[in-house]
Formats: sequence, C-alpha cells, structure tokens
Amino acid sequence: MATTGQFRALFFLVLVTALSSCARGEAGSHRPSYQGAVVIELCDITFDDGDTFLVKKTPIRVLGIDTPEITDPHVGIYEDQPFGRAAADSTRAIISRARTIELAYDGRDIYQRRLAHVFVDGELLGVKLIGYGLAYENVRHFGDNGFPDLADRIIHAADAGPKPAFEPPHIWRKKHQQKKTKQ
Repeated sequence: MATTGQFRALFFLVLVTALSSCARGEAGSHRPSYQGAVVIELCDITFDDGDTFLVKKTPIRVLGIDTPEITDPHVGIYEDQPFGRAAADSTRAIISRARTIELAYDGRDIYQRRLAHVFVDGELLGVKLIGYGLAYENVRHFGDNGFPDLADRIIHAADAGPKPAFEPPHIWRKKHQQKKTKQ
C-alpha cells in the first residue's frame, strides 16, 4: 500500500507533467508522425476507458482496437470487465508520459464519437495496448477506415503479440450490458 508521502510524490509528478505539457507549445514546431495527424495537449484530455477519452469535451474512440469495459451506468455497464481498469490505467499512463500526442481523425461512430488513430511519441497507442495484452484488434471486423498501413500495423501486432487474457469486449457486453428500456 502506498504511503501518504508516496501518494503526494506521485500527485506532484502527474501535476508537473500535465502543466509542462500544456506550456510546451510543440504543436507549431512539430512534424506530424503521420500525414494529417494533429498534435493535442495533455491538458485537453479527460480520460475514460482504455479505448475512449475526451479532447476538449469531444469523445474520441481509438481506431483499430477494443479494450475491456469499465463501469459506466450511462451505457448499462454496471461492473468492470476483467482487465478493464488495467487497460484504462495503461492508456492514461502511456498518454500522460508522452512528449507528443497526435490524432489522425476519421469519421464518427454510431455513438457520434470522433474516430482517430492515436500516436504517442510517434507510435500507435493501439499497437502498444495490443502488445501489453490489453486490447483486441477490430480492424478485421470494421475495416481499415482509410488507413490501410496503420491497419496492417495493428493486425501484425495482434498476430505477433500475446492473446488477451479476457473475453472479447463485444462478447462480454452482450452478456453484461443492460439495455435501457423506454418508459
């Protein structure tokens, strides 16, 4: 268990990282990792789960992957899927430690979230999460979204990486998500 001093040190480190990220101003001088990718600032991000976060209140859904669910009563999820918190915490840690965060946008999904490939220091977030065993690829189901080279990277990572130790999230949701009834 963490001591109060360790907690304070961790809080200070996260605070300094967040503040320095917003003060850097790399957006104007940075060369994109991918054509059309835009730099975003850490201070503009609000974290949700492993494959979703908000940028200035706009929901972003990470393309190419599906991570385990965490509790979200707004969508009928009342319990965490195994490894859901680990995936959410890993996404938060990877993005928070990055010097540069970029998004290559596509369209929107059925929930009106912006779809985007996420780059952290030039590497695909989806590939990292797959490599940690915290995400399934979903490119083979949804297609490449106009990013065939990025889709290939994700598929290669899934084929080469560890098999996740949890049930595919789309199957888990069918068993555990409670649909809202209209009144």
